[in-house]
Amino acid sequence: MDTRLPAHLEASAIIRRAEAQGGSAMVLAKGERDAGTILLVMIGRGEAAVLFERMPQLDGSRSFVATKREDIENPQEFSEYLARRRRQDPDTWLIEVSIADPERFVAACDETR
Repeated sequence: MDTRLPAHLEASAIIRRAEAQGGSAMVLAKGERDAGTILLVMIGRGEAAVLFERMPQLDGSRSFVATKREDIENPQEFSEYLARRRRQDPDTWLIEVSIADPERFVAACDETR
């Protein structure tokens, strides 16, 4: 039995968590309602964006891992990468989160899953 939370509920929880911690979040692209993959574009104050996605771990769990960092001198490349990922997998949810401590936020998302 799959105990995974439906993607639309997890996306809503991520947005509520960001707002509760004084940040903001928005869905940039909706994916498959129940089984879509969730990608987080984390934006810290004054920092480059970082893409986090769930990756399989050795213990069988799936944790968010930083997979792409925005190059401040070439932000277009980051945007193009996100668009390419969406084309490759249209079921993917893309959520942008702006918060003071992105790494701590992502770690908390993994803990409550």
